[in-house]
Amino acid sequence: MARDLTETIVGFARTLRAAGGTADPERVQAMLRALDHLDVLDPADAYWAGRLTLCAGPDDLARYDRCFAAYFSGATARPVRRAPPATVTVRVAEPSAEEGEAASGTSVATASASEVLRRRDIARLSDTERAEVERLIALLSTSAELRRTRRFAPASRGRLDPRATMAETLRRGGETSRLRHRARRTRPRRLVLLIDVSGSMSPYADAFLRFAHAARPAEVFSVGTRLTRLTRELRLRDPDAAMAAASAAIPDWSGGTRLGSELKEFLDRFGQRGMARGAVVLIASDGWERGDARLLGEQMARLHRLAHRVVWANPHKARPGYEPRTAGIMAALPHVDDFTSGHSLGALEELAGLIGGRARA
Repeated sequence: MARDLTETIVGFARTLRAAGGTADPERVQAMLRALDHLDVLDPADAYWAGRLTLCAGPDDLARYDRCFAAYFSGATARPVRRAPPATVTVRVAEPSAEEGEAASGTSVATASASEVLRRRDIARLSDTERAEVERLIALLSTSAELRRTRRFAPASRGRLDPRATMAETLRRGGETSRLRHRARRTRPRRLVLLIDVSGSMSPYADAFLRFAHAARPAEVFSVGTRLTRLTRELRLRDPDAAMAAASAAIPDWSGGTRLGSELKEFLDRFGQRGMARGAVVLIASDGWERGDARLLGEQMARLHRLAHRVVWANPHKARPGYEPRTAGIMAALPHVDDFTSGHSLGALEELAGLIGGRARA
């Protein structure tokens, strides 16, 4: 009975996610715990257990009602009246006339919506909040850190350039006017992103793909049960068009996770030949490895030897009490230079600085 109940609720959560809901695995577990204390055969108990656990905000309620009625074959969801949102108005004195402003009047002081959203977990956003976060992700300034090349370029200071100095002297008839200098050129390091699109990462995968789009130029791959290169799809300028193209190209969206074998395929096909050599490599995954964790550890060690720096973003890291106890993440961490979260807009901003070399201690 318990197994049948779990399969039923997991199937309902998938239906809700397909309709745009935020029924992530943590919320599914909360619903199952709630049903342990209720009558699972009572439609009303099942309805309210799901409504109170699987819905992340007001925008999810109507969607939940439709999905519940459809999935459970005629179970009627009862409408609930919600009180209108309260509006708090704060009277603020206007600047004085001496400062060039009117001496009377009031204004409404409200918190910046963007600032509030910066710390909200992406998995718990409403549709309206998610759209705003997606717009702000597209505006992120994301680029890999610079590296010095072997080539030189003229510079105002640095190493003396004898040839340029001599050429300048000859142009002036043998009179040395000033010394010429040169310095090594710089260019951005190659940036490679491996984004986990398995079921446990579904609330965050879209945000990381949008982050990858903002990080152009970059090499981008999705990993799950298959390795898919998305660099061409994410070259489209329009973020929504790029996301649509990437989604169409990913054959294993919300599937399982075989990070070890997918990382091995990446290194065999692309990384060893030069894509990962000297690059900044970002892996966005929660580390739930269904394959051999030892293989993942071996491939992470191999990647670490090739790359300049390996960054791992795990959205669950930001949750209170989190500890890296899964076999996959424990095998990978010894070969990771920076371990961060990326669970919110603010965390993605910090991640952008991290891969650009601007946020390292």
